[in-house]
Amino acid sequence: MNLLQLVPGAGNTFYCENCLRDNSLAKVLHKMGHDITIIPLYLPILTDEELLKSGMPVFFGGINVYLQQKLGIFRKTPRWIDKLFDSPALLKMVAGKAGMTRASELGEMTLSMVRGEDGNQSKELDRLISWLNSLERPDVIQLSNALLLGMAKRIKEDVKVPVICTLQDEDIWLDAIPEPQRSVIWDAIAEKATYVDEFIAVSNYYRDFMCERLKLPKEKVHVVYNGLNTEGYEVSDVSFDPPVIGFLERQCREKGLEVLVEAFIIIKKNARIPNAKLRIAGGKTGDDERFVKALQKRIQKEGISSDVEFLPNLNRQDKIQFLKSLSVLSVPAVHKEAFGIYIIEALAAGVPIVQPNHGAFPELIDYTCGGITYEPNDPQTLARTLETVILTPDGSRQLGRQGRKVAIERFTVERMAQGVVRVLEKLPNL
Repeated sequence: MNLLQLVPGAGNTFYCENCLRDNSLAKVLHKMGHDITIIPLYLPILTDEELLKSGMPVFFGGINVYLQQKLGIFRKTPRWIDKLFDSPALLKMVAGKAGMTRASELGEMTLSMVRGEDGNQSKELDRLISWLNSLERPDVIQLSNALLLGMAKRIKEDVKVPVICTLQDEDIWLDAIPEPQRSVIWDAIAEKATYVDEFIAVSNYYRDFMCERLKLPKEKVHVVYNGLNTEGYEVSDVSFDPPVIGFLERQCREKGLEVLVEAFIIIKKNARIPNAKLRIAGGKTGDDERFVKALQKRIQKEGISSDVEFLPNLNRQDKIQFLKSLSVLSVPAVHKEAFGIYIIEALAAGVPIVQPNHGAFPELIDYTCGGITYEPNDPQTLARTLETVILTPDGSRQLGRQGRKVAIERFTVERMAQGVVRVLEKLPNL
């Protein structure tokens, strides 16, 4: 099978869950004997693991997409001018700038991209289609998420191959866009979804959610859980001396970092666990810098800076060592998430988890038996739940052991790839 994956790049390693999933999936499918190519969109793809293939051109370069949205002249410039703005070095440089990842300010551009051939970036779509037609015809093209559905019609009509699309957390971006644009964009995505042969949702929760939002028939949406490369995740006895609470995600408000910091302050004030520590790992975008600095000032004001550690982007080995240092992991996301690969990463290391009782978290915790849920967006409740985990180390270690067993057996990249192949086998001529 010859599969092309169209994947938005993050331009840095700020813990892009989609990038981690898509690269891991491609590498396993390649090992299974399939011919897989990842095509980066907007920005270069960077993860904490080696990419399957490097050197692929970036399509819909982020700078050109922005300029074509804002200034009509750039919708007609020749390719040699556009190519200057698609320089990988330049794209990486602007990737961390403020505003590049802020949905509330990019509503018009999001709508334009979803409109595809009728949007302001139509010449970028022309370039992609022309390049795809210059290749040996693939068996299927996979879109990494529903925000790319503006490409689906042209791919179906001009490249003439089946299209599949993964569904994961698109609502977080779209629902941050103010009305009335938000509803218009959702309607446009629903219309473009009719050109997709099959969808893959990363949880039962998100399948049901997106079937309702996009009016998709359930038989067209298949659940394939995200998988983890579990190599290197060794069995370890979770230590509570000192107890260490961990966070592994993008360091931003949306992922609940502020909630976790406030909960930690409450734990320190309660003085039931005076030696508790907090370790925060994960990258930042330019928009996140001010937020993180404000949290650091808050921590300093409380006089607990020596008990809190902020870590930069971690490579794979450092991430595994970070997880082994934890007693419990919590990413108290304020929105309802479609999955949360960090849950499986923590459980693979035998670390129990504490997550909000919303989105896919209850589903994953019920499935793995590796953690506890609590009522979301409440630092007091989170603090009490974390204290319960820390003050019952034997029971918490048992949660970690149960979770690790399920993670290692059922949430591997191999099982994810097998699930994707089963979906592909439903396509015509495959």
